[in-house]
Amino acid sequence: MTALQPVTSESRLREAFGSFPSGVTAVCALIDGVPHGMAASSFTSVSLAPPLVSLCIQRTSSTWPRLRDRRLGLSVLAEGHDDACRRLSARQGDRFDGVSWQAGAAGSVFITGSSAWLECSLAEEVPAGDHLIALLRVHGLHTAETPPLVFHGSRFRRLAA
Repeated sequence: MTALQPVTSESRLREAFGSFPSGVTAVCALIDGVPHGMAASSFTSVSLAPPLVSLCIQRTSSTWPRLRDRRLGLSVLAEGHDDACRRLSARQGDRFDGVSWQAGAAGSVFITGSSAWLECSLAEEVPAGDHLIALLRVHGLHTAETPPLVFHGSRFRRLAA
């Protein structure tokens, strides 16, 4: 067996975490009629009963405090959403410039052409190191037969046919 190395840097740990492919989501809502949101690649299903999903969010996020108490649109980004993901991850500027979106009835915002839409609200937050684990209750959903955008090794990938 290969000897394990101690965790000596965040960059080595990030490299190890990057060896696991993940989907990419957008979490968005309307605030005073204007869309706000962010990209998150730490999305996972949690429970069918009750319907719960989770996201991990950096504690330093300035976007999450504005979103957390609203009805949220969680979009599972699809192939071709590379640019939308980059824009929604930007630290400055209009994150929705050039991103096609639709508003839900309760103020949630969904990215057009996504593989799935989940309308959610915050059920619970759990502190976890330099992140928060947000457990979100799913209130409604829509799915499409569109392949998802995959993030692996610090790059966007596509599923093979």
